[in-house]
Amino acid sequence: MLPAGRILLVEVAYRELTLGIAALFSDPETAHGGLPALDRLLHLGQYALGAPGMAIAELNEAGSGRVIAASGTAAWALGRPVQPYVVAAACRPGPPTYRIELGAIDDESSEQMTSLGSRWIMLHRVDVDGAPVALLGAFVAEDRAADPDELAVMALLGATVGRLYAEQAGLPVQSHGNLGELADRELFIAVTSHELRTPVTVIKGYADTLRDHWSQLDEKARRDAARVIGQRSDELARLVDRLLAASTDSAAGTLSLGPFDLVEALRQAAANLPADLRRRIRLELPERMPLAYGDRTTIPNVLTELATNADKYSGRDEPVVLSAAHDRRTVLFQVLDRGIGIAPEQVHRVFERFWQADSGDGRRYGGAGLGLYLVRKTIERQNGWVSLRPRDGGGTVAEVRLPRGDVKRDAPASGEA
Repeated sequence: MLPAGRILLVEVAYRELTLGIAALFSDPETAHGGLPALDRLLHLGQYALGAPGMAIAELNEAGSGRVIAASGTAAWALGRPVQPYVVAAACRPGPPTYRIELGAIDDESSEQMTSLGSRWIMLHRVDVDGAPVALLGAFVAEDRAADPDELAVMALLGATVGRLYAEQAGLPVQSHGNLGELADRELFIAVTSHELRTPVTVIKGYADTLRDHWSQLDEKARRDAARVIGQRSDELARLVDRLLAASTDSAAGTLSLGPFDLVEALRQAAANLPADLRRRIRLELPERMPLAYGDRTTIPNVLTELATNADKYSGRDEPVVLSAAHDRRTVLFQVLDRGIGIAPEQVHRVFERFWQADSGDGRRYGGAGLGLYLVRKTIERQNGWVSLRPRDGGGTVAEVRLPRGDVKRDAPASGEA
């Protein structure tokens, strides 16, 4: 049982929670639901429960899920996949709110949450039309039973999340449906033709200029034309590689997993970025970190995609920052920009194949909508995960996490999807 003083605090917090939820549906920033509403709910719930952290995992038809919102000590898990066996263990029949032991989830998450002060999870299964659509979890720091007032708080939070899903108020944030073979092929052709047209046109234009006006051009003009042709050819080759990888629904090749020095890999990858991009990168890397566990050869492509995105959407005077850190179970690196930022409702959709924030001939920014899709596929095949979030003060943070390579592993990873 909770102490009398704690019970009073929960009762007061419950009243404040009801007022906060009422305000949520009238606030223009959260009235339409989606991730802004879920983020607000988590912070309201965290305060009402006195929990060190909370998270919401959205489930899909395949029986797996993904953490789409997290606060407090759970923030590290944002974007992390939830495997089917974890979903199966978490979705219990009966009352929707119940206790889940940390041992019921994977060892890495269990150790991470234990190191952050959690003892168990108060879980609420969110059902719509009799089927679970999400899992709402509050991390509890004391080894005790849940109090009825806390169960009431979880029930109110779960009912609110369920309402948002039932009304499709900006939820689900991930696309669960398949385009179908014909629609997917048509979209692939449309994107391919659109994105190939620009570099091919530029290459042909400069090549025609060199062929038809060679004698009229001075040495500098010829070198400039050759430089542009080379740059556009590199872009074209990279685009073709991405299109081929995406067309087979797999990241390139079989991975070779093992421990490696992430800081060294990042320094080398940054040094080999295109010259214009390399000049914008500001390295804020530690001298050393624990080893990562994954495929070192994938780091250059992942960094190139993230840094290219940051460069594309940022002002020319703002640096793109590359930083790295580690915690008890993971190592991570971040690419931070001061660009146009990312809308909360887009932070998960940007990882979908062919997805683009703007479309049509009036698009401001190019791209096939494949880069982040392939980054996520590549990193998740290494038992890691990727997330995007708004940066404090404006801009975007892209974060990549990989398992640490200096911890005991129960079984070797296969590197297969």
